[in-house]
Amino acid sequence: MANASQSAPKTIFTVSSHAQAQDPEETQPSVSAVPEPSAGHQSVMDKIGNWAPLLLIRSAHPRQAVLTAIGLAGAAVLAGLATREVALIAVTVLVGQAVLGWHNDLVDQGADRRHEREGKPISDGRLEPGGVWFALCCGVLLVIPLSVTSGTVAGLFYLGSLVVGMLANVLLRKGVFSFVPWAAAFACYPAYLSYAGWAGESAGGPPHWVLVVLAAALGVGAHFLTALWGLVADNADGWTYLPLKAGLKLGAGKLLLVTFVYIGLIVAGMLYAASAVGLRA
Repeated sequence: MANASQSAPKTIFTVSSHAQAQDPEETQPSVSAVPEPSAGHQSVMDKIGNWAPLLLIRSAHPRQAVLTAIGLAGAAVLAGLATREVALIAVTVLVGQAVLGWHNDLVDQGADRRHEREGKPISDGRLEPGGVWFALCCGVLLVIPLSVTSGTVAGLFYLGSLVVGMLANVLLRKGVFSFVPWAAAFACYPAYLSYAGWAGESAGGPPHWVLVVLAAALGVGAHFLTALWGLVADNADGWTYLPLKAGLKLGAGKLLLVTFVYIGLIVAGMLYAASAVGLRA
């Protein structure tokens, strides 16, 4: 052990014999000045994680936005819409869902902070609410022309679903009628697709009532699915909505399974109805 300690300064730090005779405190900076290999890497990752555009994407509920856009674009394909119309619908829905996601996180920032929810850049202080409001307004100004490009009637139905969705962020969400805005918003989707055209021209007609009813039922399932991840916090806040009541009776695991089965049956029913009666009445 004595030999190792004597040879270390010569091989690792190459300290001269004159430096060895100095006060140990004077040589300490030369040792501490050696950077840790991981320090720079962590700093870069922190910068990437706190990059404002990435934080805006995280606050837009990206998974829900992408899934909704894929679902409506897929339904548009099955309805026989042209490729450009399908692409327009996908982009419109992505922007619209981002608006809903930002609005939801702005409304919920107090509760998110109180319950220390992860992945919420507004509540944890990494995003300024004013900047998110600005992004939301820009999204609204973008989604309006995108929506009416599919046709005035189709655009009004989709914009109507957004208005209902934003109202759902502030009204009825805590009580037993929390499912109503979800059902109403999803019921607008078949009309959005059935009237969709290109360059502002409506190319279709009213949707079949069966698909409207099934879409509303799918909205109820989506409400249960998205509510599952916040049941504990919502219960602590005294909410009394249906997903929470069902979760208290069944447990979160069983409720998740029931919700998946319910959504699967509704989607299967919509596919069958679309093939049997078609999208339009």
